[in-house]
Amino acid sequence: MERNLNDIEQIFENKINQLASIQHEIWAHWQSYLHSQCIKNEDGSLKIPAELVKHWESQIDTNYEDLSEEEKNSDLDQVLKFKSTVLAMLSDAKK
Repeated sequence: MERNLNDIEQIFENKINQLASIQHEIWAHWQSYLHSQCIKNEDGSLKIPAELVKHWESQIDTNYEDLSEEEKNSDLDQVLKFKSTVLAMLSDAKK
């Protein structure tokens, strides 16, 4: 029996909190890294060093396919965190 769009949407909805949890983990990892690279001011605010701003702005303006292999691998490492959840969703959709 082939799943209809409503069934597939329900499978997604059943996993949405798990996906959001993974996304939060990715965001928290990035924020932790970002904070570790900054200079902490006396008032608790953070100053991002100019060379990092320049580097990250360059990455922002670069399409994925134009990134260095190291940068691509970093993105791949993050997206692989979704793999088991997405595979479970696809498995459920086949049933």
